[in-house]
Amino acid sequence: MTDTLERPTTKHARKKATASPFTASKKLSDALQQVLVELLELQLQGKQAHWNVVGKNFRDLHLQLDEIIDSAREFSDVVAERMRALHSVPDGRSDTIAATTTLPVYPAGETDTAETVDLITARLQAVAGTARSVHDVVDAADPTSADILHTIIEKIEQYAWMVGAENRTP
Repeated sequence: MTDTLERPTTKHARKKATASPFTASKKLSDALQQVLVELLELQLQGKQAHWNVVGKNFRDLHLQLDEIIDSAREFSDVVAERMRALHSVPDGRSDTIAATTTLPVYPAGETDTAETVDLITARLQAVAGTARSVHDVVDAADPTSADILHTIIEKIEQYAWMVGAENRTP
């Protein structure tokens, strides 16, 4: 008696079983790569800020920066893995990040908490801005990837509001 659940063994049969995966267009890949680069740069700049912030309310800001860094790391991994699922190749090399990020260079040395708040808020807003700027391209090509952007935008904008509130007065 033959096993009816037997897997195909011929090359042709295997190809047929895995045919036609959704593959990201160059436009979609480039849009996701932009977001990936910004998230990776946010991680790096967030760590720079975390290590070198000084002044009033140091501890709270120091801990909040770690939370932002962890989220940026998780989001970058989700974006990169989504790119791979779409048969695109993410590029997270340091030279690529440095050459393609839109975030301004983070200052060297110690920075006061108030200055750090302004610097990080601007970078969070820039990352959210990049995600928003590519959203329509991503959504038109792949609504599932757009859902990932929605989550990123929501959280990054929340961080921008919360961090930025440190320097606001009513």
